[in-house]
Amino acid sequence: MPSPKAKNPVRSGGSPVLGSSNGRYEFMSLTKPLNRSSPSHLLQRQGSEPTTARLRASESPTRRRGSSSSTGSASGQGLSEEDGIRLNPSFVRVALSSLLAIDLWMSKRLGVCACEDSSWGSVRPLMKLIEISGHGIPWLAGTVYCLYKSDSAAGQEVMLNLLMGLLLDLVLVAIVKAVVRRRRPAHNRMDMFATFSVDRYSFPSGHATRAAMCGRFLLAHLVLAAPLRVLVLLWASLVGLSRVMLGRHNVTDVMFGFWMGYCQYNLVEMLWLSPQTLQGLLGQLA
Repeated sequence: MPSPKAKNPVRSGGSPVLGSSNGRYEFMSLTKPLNRSSPSHLLQRQGSEPTTARLRASESPTRRRGSSSSTGSASGQGLSEEDGIRLNPSFVRVALSSLLAIDLWMSKRLGVCACEDSSWGSVRPLMKLIEISGHGIPWLAGTVYCLYKSDSAAGQEVMLNLLMGLLLDLVLVAIVKAVVRRRRPAHNRMDMFATFSVDRYSFPSGHATRAAMCGRFLLAHLVLAAPLRVLVLLWASLVGLSRVMLGRHNVTDVMFGFWMGYCQYNLVEMLWLSPQTLQGLLGQLA
């Protein structure tokens, strides 16, 4: 009687087949590749394909294009804002930098008497004489002398207010120089007459402030003929010009100094000491 057939078929290679007809799962041979047409692989692929199809269908082309365009626009917007901040600095900063460059260039070009071997070095002694005429020490000494020698109350009043204006000028200029701390031009030679600690700074020009304030004071309170009034204006202008030609200051130092001295005279007029106040002060001193 023939023997019954084996229930578990075996392929060539000696390994049982996975998913045989008896409903039991067995191991396949590890030396051969997986048969893609096996029943188990077909079941797995049939189960995964509908899920993949549903996921792909949910991502419509319009949605994909929208997301890509929004991402691109967001990145482009961020880049443009960053470039705008980098490439468009403050207008005020650009304007100040341009004015500073022009100021330094003009000051260098006008410093023709900065040293003896400059283009106008022969005029340097005259410029230094004009420099001394606008210094604070001669003005303070001359004002105190005139106040002492004056016989009239009106003359003493004028000289006392001029002395007050000169002292106010020294204090205000020293404060501004200490705050700003702008160095003098590089081509300047520190051979100035009677300098102090704050004189190593350049902004503003103390000679320019003193020339503007004293010039307005003389024109307003001293009876001068027309030629003398012209000489006062010419002297104030030459004092400011000498500061740039000698290399002591930049152009903006002198311009601001003239404006500051002009305003200082208004302050002196506001604080003007009357004859009654002057007599009270002189009585206390006596």
